[in-house]
Amino acid sequence: MMRRDRLFLAATLTAIFSADLYFILLPKLRSMGQGSGHFCSCGPNNLTFPRQGGLATPELSNWTFATPLDGTTSELTDEGSKLEKLFFHPLYNIQIPTVGVEERLLQTEQLMEYYKKKVSRWERHKKLYSEAAAVSNITVTEHEVTFDPHASWLKFHLGINRYALYSRNDPAISQLLMDMQRMTVVSADYTQDEKALKGACDCTQVVKPSGHHLKLALKMRNFAKAMFKPMRQQRDEETPEDVFYFVDFQRHNAEIAAFHLDRILDFRRVPPVAGRLVNVTREVLQVTHNDDLRAVFFTSPANNTCFFAKCLYVCKTEYAVCGNPDLLEGSLSAYLPGLSIAPRISIPNPWIRSYTFTRQEEWEVNPFYCDTIKQLYPYNSGNRLLNIIDMSIFDFLIGNMDRHHYEIFTKFGDEGFLLHLDNARGFGKHAQDEMSILAPLSQCCMIKHSTLLRLQLLARQEFRLSDVMRQSLQGDPLQPILTEPHLLALDRRLQKVLRVVQRCLRRLGEDEVITNDFIKSTVKPWTAVEIKKAR
Repeated sequence: MMRRDRLFLAATLTAIFSADLYFILLPKLRSMGQGSGHFCSCGPNNLTFPRQGGLATPELSNWTFATPLDGTTSELTDEGSKLEKLFFHPLYNIQIPTVGVEERLLQTEQLMEYYKKKVSRWERHKKLYSEAAAVSNITVTEHEVTFDPHASWLKFHLGINRYALYSRNDPAISQLLMDMQRMTVVSADYTQDEKALKGACDCTQVVKPSGHHLKLALKMRNFAKAMFKPMRQQRDEETPEDVFYFVDFQRHNAEIAAFHLDRILDFRRVPPVAGRLVNVTREVLQVTHNDDLRAVFFTSPANNTCFFAKCLYVCKTEYAVCGNPDLLEGSLSAYLPGLSIAPRISIPNPWIRSYTFTRQEEWEVNPFYCDTIKQLYPYNSGNRLLNIIDMSIFDFLIGNMDRHHYEIFTKFGDEGFLLHLDNARGFGKHAQDEMSILAPLSQCCMIKHSTLLRLQLLARQEFRLSDVMRQSLQGDPLQPILTEPHLLALDRRLQKVLRVVQRCLRRLGEDEVITNDFIKSTVKPWTAVEIKKAR
């Protein structure tokens, strides 16, 4: 009897091993044999494709690279920063189709006429306010405002097209970042959403409306406009464990870091953001024409200049931000063109959270939720759903759970890109990876080919995401922007994104998961000598 049992056990184990060998090991060996031998070094779970061999030549809408990508980075490892090498890589020199007139957000004549009228209106308002201030014995510092038709912020607005907010090598973006860091502030005011509240905030609401946060609209000497979000937390402070995502602080350094990450991912859907030390006395209090804003300034017991938000439930000194004694660091985000000239619409995110203490949304309990979304307009065709998945990957990397809406420019219709606005609730907990943010990716099991290739590239040692982010952020005057644990968390989260894609590939196959998109490359790989010349 014992001998029979042993024979049965041996036969069973042999059958299991044979099945494992035939169905799992042999297919893997075949795929490795068919590949080129170049694999993505994405940690312990390398992500490779049988026909492409890791980071091979992408076939995007039947448009091909002029030269293969395999092995193109081997010559770029000797000198130069990883960030420079990344932006010289062929994946970052992919051309979009020729942008026609209708694919540009704005035309030059249209924009110039619009802003000339705004400048005239501003000058009339300034004159009237100066006269009223003199009568009331209010001192206001007046600066000369010059409308420059060649200003960097105007070039930024004119460069927006249906594919991105700016081109990869647009020199106007670098100039705009410098202008926001250094240019004289001539006016400060509340933002439009805060003005719309008129200070009336319902304290019983769990989720407070847009506009209750402490932020200001600053106007520069060349008529540029930027949104200022002051520092509320120190770099090493974390979101407390008992705080819900929807009442978390808005972090100025998260806005800065999000812009740099968005550019590194080559999405280019976050408006330019720069850090700046603002003198809240000279550059806010003394230049504002808003008496309500002037009224919320006070001097603290430590003799620091402070101010607080207009919204009633936070209009207390304990919610104020203070300079030291006048200098206060914050983020400055470039304004997009006005809604009257470039209309945008705000659309609820299909994966919106419940914003309550207990209730869950359908996507949180239904693993097949995406099947329903795929049947609904505008997610049943075009790039909209793929863009939602791009946005979820971006939000997962920064740890942002607060993406309740997204915005698009109405001119570009259903095929336009999504704007990644308001990222200040990112980078709150470096040790927590909130996998639910990736629900669009894990439930739909779809990803753009170009997005996947760049994620793979950023998982390689020579282009490691934390390293290129660290180097990119070093250019900001408030650096260090992120602490080292937050930078290292980017690498860990990137691996988790790739593992989600890998599980989808195993379950559904490459044809179902990877979607070709519209881009192509006509740029050959750069050599180390060419990089040196370009510098």
